[in-house]
Amino acid sequence: MILNIILLVLGFVILIKGADLFVDGASGIAANFKVSKILIGLTIVAFGTSAPELAVSIKSIFSGNGDIVLGNVIGSNILNILLIIGLSAIFHTLTVKNNTVKKELPITMLITTLFAVLLSDQAFDKTLTNSFTRNDGIIILLFFSIFIYYLISISRKKIDIEQEEKKLPMSKSIIFTIIGLVGIILGSNFVVDSASFIAKALGVTERLVSLTVIALGTSLPELVTSVTATRKGEYDIAIGNVVGSNIFNIGMVIGLPTTLFGGVGTINFSYIDLFVMITASVLLFAFSYNDYKITKKEGITLLILFVAYYGYVLFF
Repeated sequence: MILNIILLVLGFVILIKGADLFVDGASGIAANFKVSKILIGLTIVAFGTSAPELAVSIKSIFSGNGDIVLGNVIGSNILNILLIIGLSAIFHTLTVKNNTVKKELPITMLITTLFAVLLSDQAFDKTLTNSFTRNDGIIILLFFSIFIYYLISISRKKIDIEQEEKKLPMSKSIIFTIIGLVGIILGSNFVVDSASFIAKALGVTERLVSLTVIALGTSLPELVTSVTATRKGEYDIAIGNVVGSNIFNIGMVIGLPTTLFGGVGTINFSYIDLFVMITASVLLFAFSYNDYKITKKEGITLLILFVAYYGYVLFF
């Protein structure tokens, strides 16, 4: 137990330093290529910080732990918005770009709702059991391909950057990004493994572990990266990280493994989990659409919902 506590602390240290280097590197790449930082946030940062979720998903499918696969994705997507955006907004009001409000956030709501509908077989036919099949995975991947096409289209649009802006050389930016990503993944692995051992030693259910310990552990890269980006004034990276991660979690973390290796059989989850996941994405859109900002008050609202939901998960 003591060794796991030490590894837990060590994991946090590596994670925080890795995120610091990762944000600097990603920002430098955006400046050197003259592409928008929101694009970097939606791609390199979002996909990179979602690597732990993908690793956990593939490992869980092979070991037959369907509840962990789905609980990891659902819990991570809820945490990404309610906790990460909430905390980031408390540090500083987040400015949201027009394109993000009109395109990326609606895509997030649509794929989140589609995921919830595909999981809810019993809601439409009482004779069925809730499951996530290979066909469901293919549908998700097809929808995800629309998002990839959108990313390709915006990647062709160069932007003007301020000549006075200091930027890292491309070689250093790439090195920082790689070292930071390795640190993020390595640190999160220490945190997840140690926290999971401690949680199981205390005796809790698989669903509870996946929605809390594993979801929080695999979301730590997004959490530390977004908060670090916010403190550095890189709001596009902070927002893009969460939006891209949520889409990636559904499209790749659950869509790809189930398409390649088969679906998840009978699953156990509460419809309140799906409701909160959809509500979180809708709130993120609503707050952003209002004035293209996510204020401190709105961040507090997200955190209150986070506390209320996890209070329900832990005690009911």
